[in-house]
Amino acid sequence: MNWTRQRNVAGRERLADLLDIPIWTGMGADTVIEGVIPTGGQRLDRALADASGLSRERVKALIDDGRVELGGKVATQVSSKVAAGSAFVIRVPGAAPAEAVAQDIPLVVVYEDADLIVVDKPAGLVVHPAAGNLDGTLVNALLHHCRGQLSGIGGVARPGIVHRIDKDTSGLLVVAKTDVAHEGLSVQFADHSITRAYLAVTAGAPMPPSGTIRGVIARSTHDRKKMAMIEEGRKGASRGKHAVTHYRTLERLEGAALIECRLETGRTHQVRVHLASIGHSLLGDPVYGSTPSKLRPILARLDFRRQALHAAELGFIHPVSGEPVHFTSPTPVDMRELIVELCAADDEVALMARLR
Repeated sequence: MNWTRQRNVAGRERLADLLDIPIWTGMGADTVIEGVIPTGGQRLDRALADASGLSRERVKALIDDGRVELGGKVATQVSSKVAAGSAFVIRVPGAAPAEAVAQDIPLVVVYEDADLIVVDKPAGLVVHPAAGNLDGTLVNALLHHCRGQLSGIGGVARPGIVHRIDKDTSGLLVVAKTDVAHEGLSVQFADHSITRAYLAVTAGAPMPPSGTIRGVIARSTHDRKKMAMIEEGRKGASRGKHAVTHYRTLERLEGAALIECRLETGRTHQVRVHLASIGHSLLGDPVYGSTPSKLRPILARLDFRRQALHAAELGFIHPVSGEPVHFTSPTPVDMRELIVELCAADDEVALMARLR
């Protein structure tokens, strides 16, 4: 028998000490699942799913969120093989509310069919409900727009969500309306065949003006809300995920640059972390950079209060029809205003032609 003990972090009764079945406590507080992997040789996500009773997709999401420990260390590689007898801890966030509710929130729909929907998310909109943002999210808007017809693989809090972009990043996002579409899109994200390009405004201009940034991205050991880059082969790299960003400078600006970033991988905060790692963080990024003092009055005058990052291009193979699809999003007004403010007067016409 696989013995798994669960306890509620908030100090609720530890009934699982007496029972050998999962005990899920109420909403609003983390539930901790502790146990030992009984059989070795399996992938980590499969082994944890078998031992905990959670789905593999749920386990993968919890690993990505830094909520799984194996042998006392934060687990990061879902595909790694796990040894028999390995102790694990899974911290499952409380679901509050248990199910996202439909809300009539305006959406910019770029494309929609029976299987999926592509939306152009504005900056400031959270993708799915979580602690501190229980409603008013993209998921709430989608539930209203799609009349509840979204893939259930992501669970009740994240229906249809295949990938995410940060709250204060604008741009394109594909959402699955059916489980078949969800699974097909997930495979493409996993094998890095999705086309994704971002427009970014950086502090200073990178040298060389184009290149590739490679490095492992892992959750920061100092602040679990932040990610950190670790050079491949360096100590600690094994706890992170391989990440690759190709960048090129589209235009040098006054004390800044307009950059295009094409992603091979899609790690949490990847563009923000990678650009900061080469000394050119995003303008307006409160987490990974500091806006140069001479540019702060410009951002204040424009009331620009977010990282200057826009998901401008998205392409993939339609998971049902098999046809390639490709979408672009125009540069949002706030980023356009910032870019124009930072460009030389004689470059403005040519620069605006570059912007989608």
